[in-house]
Amino acid sequence: GTKIKVVRIFNTYGPRMRLNDGRVLPAFIGQAIRGEDLTIFGDGSQTRSFCFVDDLVEGIFRLLMSDYHLPMNIGNPDEISILEFADEIIKLTGTNQKIVFRELPEGDPMMRRPDITKAQEILDWEPKVHRSEGLKVTYEYFQTLNHDQLYKSEHKNFDAYFR
Repeated sequence: GTKIKVVRIFNTYGPRMRLNDGRVLPAFIGQAIRGEDLTIFGDGSQTRSFCFVDDLVEGIFRLLMSDYHLPMNIGNPDEISILEFADEIIKLTGTNQKIVFRELPEGDPMMRRPDITKAQEILDWEPKVHRSEGLKVTYEYFQTLNHDQLYKSEHKNFDAYFR
C-alpha cells in the first residue's frame, strides 16, 4: 500500500512568509515597519508558540524518513503571551509603537502549544532555533520588501514566492 505521513504543523515562521496573511507574527512586524500601532485582539494573555521554518523542515524530514505512520506534532512548545510577543517585536524593530487592544474574535484559542513528546522520542527531534534568532532573520527579510509589498492588503497570488 501507499505509505503516508501526517504532520500537524504549529505556527511556523521565517523569511519569505507572506506579510499580510492574518497571522500575528507578520502582522506585528508589518505594523512596526509601517509605523503603525500593534493590534492585539483580546487582552494579550492568550499564548502562542512559534517554530522557525528550518526546524519545521528538519522535523518533517525526520518523520518522512521514519516508519512512524500516525499523526505527529511538529512545532515549538516555547509559549509566549501575545502581549509579551508584541513587546519583543517592538524591541526587535527598535520602534516605539503603542499597543492597541481590540475585541477578541469568537472562537480564538487562548493557547496554542504543541505537545512534541512523540517527535522527541521517536524522531529524536526538537526545535533548535531560538525565537530571538529566528525573529531577527525574519525581520531582516521583511525589511527588504518594497513599499508596494509592505502596504499590499492581500497576498493571493503566490507567483512571486516561487523561484
